[in-house]
Amino acid sequence: MAVLHPADALPLPVAAGGAARSPVVNCVAYAANGRRMYDTTLDQISDVLAEPEAFIWLGLHEPDDPMLLKIQEEFGLHELAIEDAQHAHQRPKIEVYDDTLFIVVHTSQFVEGKVRFGETHIFLGKRFLITIRHGASLSYARARASCEQTPEMLALGPSFGLYSVLDFIVDNYFPIVSSFETELRELETRIFNERFDRDTIERLYQLKRETVTLRLAVTPMHDILNQLKRFFPGLIHEEVRVYFRDVFDHAVRMSEATSTLGEMISAALQVNLAMVSVGQNEVTKRLAGWAAILAIPTTVGAIYGMNFEHMPELKWEYGYFYVIGLTLSLCLGLYWRLKKADWL
Repeated sequence: MAVLHPADALPLPVAAGGAARSPVVNCVAYAANGRRMYDTTLDQISDVLAEPEAFIWLGLHEPDDPMLLKIQEEFGLHELAIEDAQHAHQRPKIEVYDDTLFIVVHTSQFVEGKVRFGETHIFLGKRFLITIRHGASLSYARARASCEQTPEMLALGPSFGLYSVLDFIVDNYFPIVSSFETELRELETRIFNERFDRDTIERLYQLKRETVTLRLAVTPMHDILNQLKRFFPGLIHEEVRVYFRDVFDHAVRMSEATSTLGEMISAALQVNLAMVSVGQNEVTKRLAGWAAILAIPTTVGAIYGMNFEHMPELKWEYGYFYVIGLTLSLCLGLYWRLKKADWL
């Protein structure tokens, strides 16, 4: 049944100092009343599930193939879902395998001042909740701690833990969007500078791409949350459905915010291009104006360079002074007219 084989396994991630880092972040057993009983190991999962109405919340971070094979055996997960969890490049979705839900959502996180995106794969059963994080993603320790502070809600089962995780993921989108909006305001200020800035164009494009990626992560959450608040009666407790509705509202707000932000960025790009075109037109006008002014002495000089014999100024003592003065007067007059027309 298993599709993973230990022989094909990847090595464990290595932490600082060369020590192998365990992909198990947390593995906790909870009693029927929602209170934390004890931390457990993967080998003790069967013993915990043998206790009446107890359930397990397992958190993993970038597990290797043997680890996925182990949890597949312990929880009886479907091989196709495990195969998807093995490859961390899935689209956001929700699928049903027998009596287990498999959910894929995209996450976001600030890493060294830049936005990075990752994935979280979630398995929800009647007696277990498994979260598998890949790539950029904050730990769900805060979501777990929040649930443990309200054991009467956690007593409703793993579905309340699922709500807490999804709520944490959606809420983490908001500071990302806020940072995008702040940066866009700064870029808008730079757009209206008189000097063309190539870096502004590049950053606007990058911001547009990041916003689109974020919207692709948020929008599929609508369908996932809509199904969770309506279907799966054996897995989602009725009292938890209203909480999924609240997360759904947050996801809709976030989707609208990303759409609005994307439109503003597109408008900023168009305004920037318009400002560049206006600047180029101003330069063209000035060049044309100076070319017209310089055309006057050029024409006069060209005429005198033809070596005509009969020209009234050739034998006149003040002829050259007259021609130079007339040329200068014409140039100054044209300059004044162009300056008045705002061409110079």
